[in-house]
Amino acid sequence: MIEVKDIYKSYAKHGKANALNGITFTVKGGEIFGVIGPDGAGKSSLFRILASLILPDSGSAIMNGFDVGKDYRKIRKIIGYMPGRFSLYQDLSVEENLKFFATLFNTTIEENYHLIKDIYQQIEPFKNRRAGALSGGMKQKLALSCALIHKPEILILDEPTTGVDPVSRKEFWDMLDRLKEQGITILVSTAYMDEASRCDRIALIRDGKFIGSDTPQGIIDDYPEILWSVIGGKMSTLLSDLRKHPKVKSSFAFGDKIHITVEEGLQTYDLKQDLANKGFNEVRIDIIKPTIEDCFMALTS
Repeated sequence: MIEVKDIYKSYAKHGKANALNGITFTVKGGEIFGVIGPDGAGKSSLFRILASLILPDSGSAIMNGFDVGKDYRKIRKIIGYMPGRFSLYQDLSVEENLKFFATLFNTTIEENYHLIKDIYQQIEPFKNRRAGALSGGMKQKLALSCALIHKPEILILDEPTTGVDPVSRKEFWDMLDRLKEQGITILVSTAYMDEASRCDRIALIRDGKFIGSDTPQGIIDDYPEILWSVIGGKMSTLLSDLRKHPKVKSSFAFGDKIHITVEEGLQTYDLKQDLANKGFNEVRIDIIKPTIEDCFMALTS
């Protein structure tokens, strides 16, 4: 179990900058808890504190009964940490990296192979290849194998799928589901909103603060706005005109669509006519259900 209370952290570089502003949350044993937010929101600072790599300015964090400040040696024995940047030895082979991390924790690959079998067997054919020559997805699998080789109770993953192709991202989350079934508590951060649905609970973070925390469906169920999607030609101009409409509260580009929130009482045919009067004759407007990203935009606006 992870218990975090009132964590603050600031950095003095280029003036005092607050990275974390009173973070409080708990993670139950055997749960996948996701911290979802953009780059610079404070995710990595929070995870480095929980991995006992840096100390908070104030507040407390307890990892399965151990305090990150007082019991850091014990914490490092019960956690597996995968930082956002690939940090294994690039000149060592796949197998040499794994043996090295196993040795650090007084174990062997053979002793705990069952823990990493589903992951490692996908890269085992390349065990003699240097880690620096691996693809992004293979580096990710190797890093996770090294984080698991000592049978951790808690797994801390800092943006593990950044820069990884969609197929490898899905495979990675399938692996996390299997690890959860083994009773491992997983704390994972990501900037990809679509990955939130794979977590048991999530917290949305911005500017070092949690702005919402619940199950993914709970976050969506609490969405307070009327949400429409708009598709049409000249998307850039259309987006600009929608933002000027007196009854459109917000307007954001979502791929090939524009998601807008509107005031109660506005009808889709009224907006369609308003847009036609401005020269947008082939516009499609649909009432849609929100995604986690829509919820994040609503909470931050």
